[in-house]
Amino acid sequence: MKAVVYTEYGTPDVLHTAEIEKPAVKENEILVRVRATSVNFGDLMARNFKAVTPSRFNMIGMLWLAARVMMGWNRPRAQVLGSEFSGVVAEVGAQVTKFKPGDAVFGYVGSTFGAYAEFLCLPENGAVALKPDHLSFEEAAAIPYGAIMAYNLLKLVEIQPGDQVLINGASGAIGSAAVQLAKLRGAVVTGVCSTGRMEAVRALGADHVVDYTREDFTQRGQRYDLILDILRKGSPAKFRGALTPKGVLLYASFKQRELLEMLRTRRSSGQRVICKLVPENQETLNAVRDLIAAGKLKVGLDRRFTLEQAAEAHRYAESGQKKGAVVLTLPQAAPSGAA
Repeated sequence: MKAVVYTEYGTPDVLHTAEIEKPAVKENEILVRVRATSVNFGDLMARNFKAVTPSRFNMIGMLWLAARVMMGWNRPRAQVLGSEFSGVVAEVGAQVTKFKPGDAVFGYVGSTFGAYAEFLCLPENGAVALKPDHLSFEEAAAIPYGAIMAYNLLKLVEIQPGDQVLINGASGAIGSAAVQLAKLRGAVVTGVCSTGRMEAVRALGADHVVDYTREDFTQRGQRYDLILDILRKGSPAKFRGALTPKGVLLYASFKQRELLEMLRTRRSSGQRVICKLVPENQETLNAVRDLIAAGKLKVGLDRRFTLEQAAEAHRYAESGQKKGAVVLTLPQAAPSGAA
């Protein structure tokens, strides 16, 4: 089968197409013919993980070391990127009961990657679900990771109608889903992003949008009941003055400083810091799917590239120009058979 592979870390130029062996289906697995896959933050980081130092890594050092060993110290172990996907089930294992050949599905395989290929194998109990009928394959491939993460992060806090919620990093995969999910709970949402992405964040339903290149939201005089910081862009000390007396600072990425502050404030009746690794599972994806099917959660696409244009897609995703999701598309199966 055709796949985009990389055998060394580096710039987008390390990506190239090659023929590799098609995966064999185990008894509890499904084989998906991939129709689309995203170019997300994890793919960009993994492609050049050798250059990601502990200080550049957005999580605690222990997780950096584990990731470096798992990814490969000097060269990548898993040579096919791609963690989000959509496609059609081509084959199922003998013990599979939830899916059948011909089902249109979407999902997230996380750090195992492998979606930059014509076929992908994953357990039927993994983060995979039936694709909402009204979504294109491209749209479906761009939503699982961000929506799963945002959904589980916001479950950690109570949001009441009328609460002031700020999403710091509102235009990314997690942030864009968080904006919509907070709005569904009745919050007044402020999104923080760069100049070129402001309209996209407004289109997601944000009540207010702050351009971080021109304004520091902590200096606006507004206080928030919840601040969700996606990529650890500020310290608890920096954000404290922008929280209400009982406000919560929720980190999607965190290091030792944030963990210590969480421990210090965990029994506080005032301001609190929360940071926690949240699961990526089928239960959450099914909940997300229901919201999508009801028209309550959407994804904004920016550009589509073919599988052969993966290097170009990575360059564009890193350029700072993208205003939404970037996806790779694969051709539809020939009528003679999906496999």
